[in-house]
Amino acid sequence: MLDLTSRLSHRLFSLRSERGWSLDELSARSGLARATLSRLENAESSPTADTLGKLCAAYGLTMSRLMALVEDGFTAHVPFEAQTEWEDPETGFQRRNVSPPSAQLAAEVIEGHLPPDTVIAYDAPPKPGLEHHLILLDGALRLTVDGVAHDLSAGDCLRYQLWGASRFETMPGRGARYLLVLA
Repeated sequence: MLDLTSRLSHRLFSLRSERGWSLDELSARSGLARATLSRLENAESSPTADTLGKLCAAYGLTMSRLMALVEDGFTAHVPFEAQTEWEDPETGFQRRNVSPPSAQLAAEVIEGHLPPDTVIAYDAPPKPGLEHHLILLDGALRLTVDGVAHDLSAGDCLRYQLWGASRFETMPGRGARYLLVLA
């Protein structure tokens, strides 16, 4: 069985091929360099959260939906140790798909761990208008949605539809752990 990076590289190649896009066209749509796209599709490098965000926006997919496309089938119960985890090699951001991946079901639950003093910004939503529920489990997080900043503390929930840019930011010395429900 291929590792996650290899499965992801195959899926990224398939998504581009299915649309009949050249690397140059995907580069124009995503804002990513052609060489970067080639390295990703050849599993020569692991994508960052920023890179995946731009690719998902170009393809009109949520990151969770992209990850579900690299999983093998649907299982109703996925034990903790079998849930797909991914770490951004650049920022240390960790993402775990809590809910079992399924192309047939709409809602998804993701657990995120953002280290202290980290910023992850997305220029555009993967799917405009997607409903989000972010529940901060631990730490502190400034989440900017469509230009409006929200300072969240443990236990807070922010419900929103994402139409534009978003930015996740933690403060020095304090990270954040949250659940994100997409519907």
